[in-house]
This record gives sequence, structure tokens and C-alpha cells, in this order.
Amino acid sequence: MEHSLGRTFWRGQFFHFATSAIGALLVAAFAIGQANAQAYPSRAVKVIVPFGAGSASDVTARLLSERLSEYLGVNFVVENRTGAGGNIGTDAVAKADPDGYTLVYSAIGPLAINKTLFSKMPYDPETDLEPISLIATLPNLLVINPTIIPVKNVQEFIAYAKARPGQLNYSSIGNGSSQHLAAVQFELATGVKMKHVPYRGGPQMMTDLVKGEVPVTFQNIPTVLGLLGTGQMRVLAITTAKRNKVLPNIPTMAEEGVKNFESYAWFGFLAPKGTPAAIVEKLNKETVKALADPGLNERMIEIGAEPSPTSRAEFKAFIAADVAKWRKVIEGAGVPKIDQ
Repeated sequence: MEHSLGRTFWRGQFFHFATSAIGALLVAAFAIGQANAQAYPSRAVKVIVPFGAGSASDVTARLLSERLSEYLGVNFVVENRTGAGGNIGTDAVAKADPDGYTLVYSAIGPLAINKTLFSKMPYDPETDLEPISLIATLPNLLVINPTIIPVKNVQEFIAYAKARPGQLNYSSIGNGSSQHLAAVQFELATGVKMKHVPYRGGPQMMTDLVKGEVPVTFQNIPTVLGLLGTGQMRVLAITTAKRNKVLPNIPTMAEEGVKNFESYAWFGFLAPKGTPAAIVEKLNKETVKALADPGLNERMIEIGAEPSPTSRAEFKAFIAADVAKWRKVIEGAGVPKIDQ
């Protein structure tokens, strides 16, 4: 009996000691994390943009980085690292040291679409990156060359295209881009059949639209703003649920009779998986603060980007929902996988 009581006593003492030790370690780890977050950043932060200079993602990334540099007292330096539909630059960050000094300003393609579209991915956007915040959404526009396609609204365009199945060429900035899949979604919703012509970037694509060589495109606002009002193109509709502040006279697809259709590009800020939570939380706080700044907010809206800050958890859920949405569109339309 005495031996049993003794064993029980020492087990209780050991459990108490172990629990206390674990608690002390957790407290110490939390304190270290908080100290690291307070010291962060102590040097320049690299922000990788997986698309080219002058793209909408590049422009908005530089606007945000400029504000974060002011707020946090070190330079947030943008580096363009392109290729494979944004996968190369995004993968570089997924494999970077998780210390908060290499971040990615990525987009819908490498964070949601490519997971289904590419036959093999070098990273998993849902598990290999730490979401910081959604940054902005960019509506797509249905744009035509009015000389080649003499229609004035979406219903006329649908009738025109259905009378010419597979004959109309439409452009995008590449396979798997939000613009490409906006057209795929439009085909599914309306029964229209068109031919996709992918481009490497916006300038040549818009030149060919104006020349009439590829007379249809789904394109985001920043790419077409410079040509609005020239008469060289006609915008038939915007692909979001609500009208846009920059183009308030452009009707939505729903207003034009195409229901359950919404497609837009978006950008987000992420860190490598394993980056200390306190640092990611600090980046979220400062990013949300920056996007609320009137100067940055207004500048983004001017170029067609709608600031859309979120919590870390909200952004994680947003990515998961978009992965599921575009998987359904890609598989439903039978879009061929990209082997790369």
C-alpha cells in the first residue's frame, strides 16, 4: 500500500513538473516570437511579384510596398520573377527561408487556378504558403473591336457568336489567366464557342484587338483604361456582381442577362509556410492599415483595383473557395492540362 501511494505521489510530482516545464517553454517561445515581431523588420524585405514589370500585379505591389516601407522603416523591394503562369516566382517564396524577409505578391493564377490547370505543381498554394491578406480585386471586362463585331450589347454579341461557332478569336494574357477562364466561364454560361489566342502580355494583345486581328477579349480595367474613349474598342459588360466605381456606366453581366457569372482577378500577400505567426500578424496589421490609407486606396481605385483587405483566416478561406470554384470551371469545360 505504501509503495502504491509512493508511486502515485511521484507520478503526480513528475506530471506537475512536466506540465510546468512545457508551460514555461510555451511562454518562452511566445515571448521570443513577440520579441522577434517587435524587432522585425530590421533589414530590407524582398517582395517577389511572379509577373512582369508594368503588369497590374506589379503596379499594385509597388504601391503597397512603398507604403509598407514608410510604415515599417525599411525598404520593401519588389523583384519580378516570371514564368510558368506565375508558378516560378510563387514557388521561390514557398521554398524561401520562413523569416519574413522574402514575401510573395501573387495572384489568382498561381494561388487558385494553376492547382487544377497544371498537371504538376512545384508547391501547394494552400499548404506551402502563409496567407497574410487579400490585397485587391480587379474586374474583367468583355471588350470587342466594334468595326469587326458590329454589336452594342452582350445579348447581340451572344447571337453574333452563336451564328459563327468556333470562328471568333478571343485573347487573354495566357493559359489559365483569370481573363482566359472568364471567357471559358462565359462559354459555359451562354453556349457560345470561341477560339482562345493566348498572349504573353497586355500591350501586344491590345494592339491586335485594335487592329482587329483578335477582336474579342476579356481583360481587366488597368489594361484597357488607356484606350477607353478612343472609339477603337467597345466594352460590353463588367464581370463582377456590382458596377465599378471607375466605370459606373458599364453594366454587369447579370444586368445584361447572363446570370450566375462572376469573374475577376485578385492579388494577395503571402509568406513562406513556417514564418513566425507574430511576424505574419504584424504584416497583416500593417497591410490592412496601408490599404485603408486614403492616398493608396484612391490610387488603386483609379487604376481599377478594388482594395480588399482581410484577416489571415479570411484570406486562407478565400483561396480555398477559389481553388474549388475554378476546379469546377476547368474540369466542367474540359480545359486541357498544362504540362510544364
